[in-house]
Amino acid sequence: MIDPPRLGAPRLHLRVTDSTNERAISLARAGAPDGTLVTASEQTAGRGRQGRRWTAPAGRALLATVIVRQPPALLALLAAVAVAEAVDDAIGASRSAPTGDPRSAPTGDPQPQPAEIKWPNDVLLRARKVAGILVEGRPQEGWAVVGIGCNVAMREQDFPEELRSQAGTLALEPEAIETVLDRVLRALERQLSAPTEDVLSAWRARDALVGKDIAWDGGRGRAAGIDGTGRLVVELPEGGSGGAGGGRMTLQAGEVHLIPAR
Repeated sequence: MIDPPRLGAPRLHLRVTDSTNERAISLARAGAPDGTLVTASEQTAGRGRQGRRWTAPAGRALLATVIVRQPPALLALLAAVAVAEAVDDAIGASRSAPTGDPRSAPTGDPQPQPAEIKWPNDVLLRARKVAGILVEGRPQEGWAVVGIGCNVAMREQDFPEELRSQAGTLALEPEAIETVLDRVLRALERQLSAPTEDVLSAWRARDALVGKDIAWDGGRGRAAGIDGTGRLVVELPEGGSGGAGGGRMTLQAGEVHLIPAR
């Protein structure tokens, strides 16, 4: 018999809630223990990074938030690695899969493409976002919450029309949500106990931006991986915005976008 993961107990499951992160934050402030889990079948005010809304029809997405006491500095990155590992397990992908442009892989490919991570913690399949992570908390008080939204059983018609070219799904059945949740919790547990260098290596192996031209609010450049603190390293063009003399800079936070190839 496989032991249950340490994370995930106690668990509060709600049929409908405003936001699993908001519920988890309230519980964390009230003293809920490390590993407390809040899940929901539906959210009315779910949110992602940069203040965006996270929407999903009832019963078709994994909506979960875990309380982490004494959170490590790389919590957002290691959570992305954990979710990517769980996605691979769920769809049967392998990190040893043949390399190539994941966008060109057919849906019925017998060897699914492994998940990638768009800095800092969007999880992608074939260049489409299938999962997002929102870490919030009070490190000075010794706690954080890790909110995870994953499109486990979403269908194309479930996405707003303006997102259909960007959003992806695992294309599983709703019954798979609990299995994916179990995989996420186990992977998150492993990553929380992993050495920092192992977390960084695992993240770098899934880097969806490295070597590609990107833009952000204030400049353009070429993504060159992450440094030892999880910041995005950018190579700046000669005479370009953000660094007239070329060279490198790092981004601590914010939104970056791929520049389409000409």
